Amino acid sequence: MDKHTQLPARLYDIRKRVEAFAHEYGLDFFDTVFEVLGFDEINMVAAYGGFPNRYPHWRFGMEYERLAKGYEYGLSKIYEMVINNDPSYAYLLESNMDVDQKLVMAHVFGHVDFFKNNFMFRHTNRKMMDQMANHATRVRRYQDKLGVEMVEDFIDRALSVENLIDYQSPYVKRRPDHGDAEGEEQRQVAKGFKTDREYMREYINPPAFMAAQQKKLDEDAARKKKFPERPERDVLLFLLENAPLERWEHDVLSIVREEAYYFAPQGQTKIMNEGWATYWHSKIMTEKALDASEIIDYADHHSGTLATHPGQLNPYKLGVELWRDIEDRWNKGRFGKEYDECDSFVERKHWDKKLGLGRGKIFEVRKHYNDVTFIDEFLTLEFCLEQRLFTFGYNEKHQRWEIMERDFKKVKEKLLHMLTNFGQPVIAVEDGNFENRGELYLVHKHDGVDLKLDYARDTLRNVQSLWRRPVNLHSKVEGRGTLFRFDGKEHSDRRAEL
Repeated sequence: MDKHTQLPARLYDIRKRVEAFAHEYGLDFFDTVFEVLGFDEINMVAAYGGFPNRYPHWRFGMEYERLAKGYEYGLSKIYEMVINNDPSYAYLLESNMDVDQKLVMAHVFGHVDFFKNNFMFRHTNRKMMDQMANHATRVRRYQDKLGVEMVEDFIDRALSVENLIDYQSPYVKRRPDHGDAEGEEQRQVAKGFKTDREYMREYINPPAFMAAQQKKLDEDAARKKKFPERPERDVLLFLLENAPLERWEHDVLSIVREEAYYFAPQGQTKIMNEGWATYWHSKIMTEKALDASEIIDYADHHSGTLATHPGQLNPYKLGVELWRDIEDRWNKGRFGKEYDECDSFVERKHWDKKLGLGRGKIFEVRKHYNDVTFIDEFLTLEFCLEQRLFTFGYNEKHQRWEIMERDFKKVKEKLLHMLTNFGQPVIAVEDGNFENRGELYLVHKHDGVDLKLDYARDTLRNVQSLWRRPVNLHSKVEGRGTLFRFDGKEHSDRRAEL
């Protein structure tokens, strides 16, 4: 039986039409399975991150309550949800009007095209629906054996440090391969006593003596060798490899880490991905799929998606406008040396070489960029002025929030800082045997923003519970180097420069 025929006949026909339109525009996506759910069911699936079967944990119940209350009081409503999987799964809200179902389907096909083709998703598990169910089975088995409270307590601690991974590791090789030639060349070899007479060498340097000398050299080198050899950005991997975890703890921590890496590309491409899906649902709906009677409802719901609220960045709005700007610039030839060197504002504003390269360019960009490189490359001064972008902050003197900067460079820097590493602090393991006491030494790569000290201390507490030995964290507070320490019982800190 065709899995798509599980849809009601009316929605099945809509799906076939919208899918055909998406293919006409050149979108390339995995087979996509749509399921129709009631609001209660869709809130439950959303609480699990879009997966109908996931390991049990209280935070999913909290998320369900939040979503259910939002729907009940008319504060929020889930229109679409789609899973990066092959085949992809997407959910339709049963009570939606047909125009909404068309919009959601067009939006979903845009997302799935992005999942399939963007380089950030190439390393993700395309069978994660099955893997999540496998994770759930393993966690439930531990809960049955050890008790729910013990396992949930460990998951709490693991989830609190799930962002301490190396988001770039799937794309950047940081570790040398095992047995790499460079490591072999650096090994010191015992030479023994010198002799010019070859036949005397074995008597002067007997094998047992040479083996003992070599062992001593290796032990000395091991003591001097840095552990890890290079700063390790993937703190969870370091803990999995070196912390004295029980087998079930190791397995649960590996589940948390695997799921963190699966979801990471979605956070790293939020603006691009939502903008891409919005671009295509807008084009499909306005040029192909809309009936005359649906225009008002579509305009109302589409405008709600792109609405900008005070103090919030709307990734749908910024993303779609930037995609449209790229297409327009490459259609008109507003790029390259000649355009960049033109210093006439009027001439630049009316520049149009009629190249028609826009559609090809946006498909190329969709494949090779993430949010940071997308904003860095394509956010221009003209775009910033047209969209009236600015930074804001709290004015202590006047006790109110105000616009702080409209300067293009400052706005772009602020936006890039928000997107780099999700705006989270970069922390790496510098030493697994700090001061030769078996303590863990972490270093915060300070980027001008101090750590939130309550968060830092909670993180130290949770990492220490995994490492089982004292944990140290070096950072800067108000410009001065500070070493934070948690020994399992109490926190301490002292001034210390790197």
